[in-house]
Amino acid sequence: MRVLVVYCHPVPESFCAAVRDAALEGIAGKGCEARLVDLYAENFDPVMRDGERRDYNERAPVDPALAAHIAHLNWAEAIVFIYPTWWYGLPAMLKGWLDRVWAKDVAFSLDAGGRITPLMGHVQKIAVVTTCGAPRWWSHVVGHPGRKTILRGIRALCAKRCKTLFLAHYLMDASTPESRAAFLGQVRQKLQAF
Repeated sequence: MRVLVVYCHPVPESFCAAVRDAALEGIAGKGCEARLVDLYAENFDPVMRDGERRDYNERAPVDPALAAHIAHLNWAEAIVFIYPTWWYGLPAMLKGWLDRVWAKDVAFSLDAGGRITPLMGHVQKIAVVTTCGAPRWWSHVVGHPGRKTILRGIRALCAKRCKTLFLAHYLMDASTPESRAAFLGQVRQKLQAF
C-alpha cells in the first residue's frame, strides 16, 4: 500500500517528530511504501490568496508550488496525518494545506448546482495521530474539531468504505517518559496493523 504521511510541527526535536518516526517505522514494518510531506520543513505556504480563492470553484489550483502535493494525493492509497492538537483543532499550517490542496478537480468535482462528487476514491484508509494538552474527557466535551475535520470531512471525499484510525496522546503537558514511550509503541503497533 502507498501511504502518504502528512506531518505538521514546527519544532524538529518535538515529541511529534518522535511520533512521525514511530509511524514511519510501523508503516515500513507492514511492508508499505511511504512518502513524507513535512509542511514546516518545506515552508509550505498555507495562505490562500484572493486570486486563488476567486478561482477556487472554477478550476484546480494553478500555483506550481501545489503540484507536488497534488501528485502525492493522487499517488496515495492511505494517508496518515501527524500533528499536535492546538486549541482543540488542526495547526493553521495543516488547515491551510487542506484548504489549498484538497481543492476542486483535485479532491472533488463541483457541478453547476453545487453538488460535490468525491474524487479521492483511491484513498482507502485515513489515520490521525496527534498529541493533545487537554484530557480525553474535555476533548470530547469540546467536540474534537480536528478529528472531525479529517475523519468526517476529508474522509467523505475518499473511498466509500474508507477505514479510519485515531490515536491521541492526551494530557501531553503532564506526560511522562513512560507515557510517551507507551504511545510511541502504540503508534508503531497500530499503524503496522492498520
